[in-house]
Amino acid sequence: MTISFGLFQAGKMILGTPCVIAFLIYKWRRRQLSIYDAVEEFLQSHNNLMPIRYSYSEIRKMTKNFSHKLGEGGYGTVFKGTLRSSHHVAVKMLGKSKANGQDFISEVATIGRIHHINVVQLIGFCVEESTRALVYEFMPNGSLNTFIFSPEVSTLLSYDKMYDIALGVARGIEYLHQGCDMQILHFDIKPHNILLDENFTPKISDFGLAKLYPVDDSIVSLTAARGTLGYMAPELFYKNIGGVSYKADVYSFGMLLMEMASRRKNLNAFTDHLSQIYFPSWVYEQLHDGKDIEMKDVTEEEKKIGMKMIIVALWCIQMKPIDRPSMNKVVQMLEEKVEYLQMPSKPFLSSSERIITSGGDTSNQSNESSQSSQS
Repeated sequence: MTISFGLFQAGKMILGTPCVIAFLIYKWRRRQLSIYDAVEEFLQSHNNLMPIRYSYSEIRKMTKNFSHKLGEGGYGTVFKGTLRSSHHVAVKMLGKSKANGQDFISEVATIGRIHHINVVQLIGFCVEESTRALVYEFMPNGSLNTFIFSPEVSTLLSYDKMYDIALGVARGIEYLHQGCDMQILHFDIKPHNILLDENFTPKISDFGLAKLYPVDDSIVSLTAARGTLGYMAPELFYKNIGGVSYKADVYSFGMLLMEMASRRKNLNAFTDHLSQIYFPSWVYEQLHDGKDIEMKDVTEEEKKIGMKMIIVALWCIQMKPIDRPSMNKVVQMLEEKVEYLQMPSKPFLSSSERIITSGGDTSNQSNESSQSSQS
């Protein structure tokens, strides 16, 4: 009797295991098909998109079977490719998709409809079952991240050139907010996502977290915070500061601008001076107290440029969205002489004020960090 029962149990396990595996495979394939169907439905409803649709075999051919890798991150991997016209491109092979292919849809829907000198151009895309790829113009000088934080190359860009890059990025964001029939909120402005062409013209890239909204929508709805910590606007975390709007991109640009002016990360625990760990706070106190900001090996004119970038950055990173300028105003301020710029209010709240403002609840926090589209 015992032997018979044991054989019965063993038989159940032998027969049951393949069924479980088959069920899991079925669920996985259903999910993949669901993502594919969502992407295909989007493409069919937007059949007037400008980018070219490539086949997977064409992608393999242009990348020489993915032989030259440019970078890698949470989004997938980027390879260098060459079109039949001999133009170089960057091919971003997307990894596992989140939200039913929403990252791919967001990128094609936003960047696929626009063309601006300071926004990276989407040339084409590929969708074949679970394979999704985006083909961009190639940026030979990589990302701005390298030229800000790498000691070996950070001195290659003068303050004049860094200012030109900052102004170009500001104009690109202004175009996204006001130059299209729909406002495009990027939600991930940071050095990694600013690419530089052969002339160091900046191009905003990586629209995987971007959202489209009617131009009349001053406040937008989000189910969770999105972006990269250190560049995310406080209203994405704290309640009662203000609604989420295009001012979130203004904040991110301010944090980027501060790093460009200082040529260091805003938060640096390894600095020689404890007071400078969080640079924006330290530099505000210095300026507020009428103290000088040291800038090594710069001319008087370059010092004025650096000061202008810092003051504009302080305006952009005001705690409350209503206190931040629009990107149109930011461009005007950057084009203004530093002598004409006024100092903003202190852009930070104390710890106790933050707790009161947030209502003591940050349970809706979520970090959907994305990486650069090229390295």
